[in-house]
Amino acid sequence: MSLSQEAASWLSPPAVQLSPSPQPGDKAPSCPELPLPADNNRPTIISFLRHCGCPVAEATFLELRTAAENHPEINFVAVSHSDQPSTERWLESIGGTGESGSNPVTVIVDAECKIYAQWGLGVTSWGHVLSPAGLLAIGKLGWERGIWNRPTESGSRWQLSGNWAVDAEGGVRWGGPVKRADELIDIEQAIYSIKA
Repeated sequence: MSLSQEAASWLSPPAVQLSPSPQPGDKAPSCPELPLPADNNRPTIISFLRHCGCPVAEATFLELRTAAENHPEINFVAVSHSDQPSTERWLESIGGTGESGSNPVTVIVDAECKIYAQWGLGVTSWGHVLSPAGLLAIGKLGWERGIWNRPTESGSRWQLSGNWAVDAEGGVRWGGPVKRADELIDIEQAIYSIKA
């Protein structure tokens, strides 16, 4: 990681045409990289991450990984907008996608943010990323859980993230874009929504 890479993460990403964010009751967007309904006929919980290196992305991924180990009947997918090499190094630094033989988290790299755009996730505002309350909450991830900023090799701090739960038929049951950069996935609510 270089200073120029870290600085580049503060630049606004290229504009992409956004689709509306799917709401509960909608049919989930589908594409070859993220086919829904899933090919294995299981429900799927999807998290579109902030940039690799962000404490919120790490905390969210750790929640997904733990849930995947405890719920092998559900697919867990993390979508990264950092590039492939950066994503792979970041995954290695946080312990990988799951234990061998378990239900690992599937990681999709979407460096051009095409899948993000399909789910209505574009560029955020200053207030979304730099609100004092949000920055304090991100600091608490470090103080309370030991999750601090890691090097940011690619990706943008301005890219909006979001979380969804999709049933086995491809219907959205829960989720949406995050309201603030420090918002973590409510994994229990996501699981409940597709088991109810």
